[in-house]
Amino acid sequence: MSSGDGTAGGALGRTPGESGLYPLQSGAADTGTDTRTDIIGYRGPTACAAAGITYRQLDYWARTGLVEPSVRPAYGSGTQRLYSFRDVVVLKIVKRFLDTGVALQNIRAAVQHLRARGFRDLERMTLMSDGATVYECSSPDEVVDLLQGGQGVFGIAVGVVWRDVEAALSQLHGERVDTGETLIGHNPGDELAARRRDRAV
Repeated sequence: MSSGDGTAGGALGRTPGESGLYPLQSGAADTGTDTRTDIIGYRGPTACAAAGITYRQLDYWARTGLVEPSVRPAYGSGTQRLYSFRDVVVLKIVKRFLDTGVALQNIRAAVQHLRARGFRDLERMTLMSDGATVYECSSPDEVVDLLQGGQGVFGIAVGVVWRDVEAALSQLHGERVDTGETLIGHNPGDELAARRRDRAV
């Protein structure tokens, strides 16, 4: 099994069809603002509640570029950041990695990797860490390989985090970007299903 500090440049994770464990590495990722106007955004307090983090953490991560809001960044003191459902999933994953002592540089590489992957990839992805490196595991065999390394390993099934966040946000307020309408009890899964259909066309 290869190892590294997860900060070298190059491709993210593995390319389709490859097998074996590869440390996630930082590199180019899709971190731009979402330009669709019919999407739902979540304000900072809502994102914090769903991800289980403090507003101070949210603000710090946004200012340092770790997890920035992809729906609407803050342009000044009078504007509200809006986070997408996917952003909130990433926030919750960052919190879990920090709680287990994974180095921030490796978490940053994992965040870039998550942003570069499609929705279907995220739902079936497992992220593992031995404390020094973050790996993507896409099969049970890869998880076993990592566990057999003899080190303490922490894993995050992204699909489970996804469903947890979906359930939390369905009880909280969302905001339509085009109209500013506040939505209560909105199910993020409805929007995600529509986005998948759009991308399949």
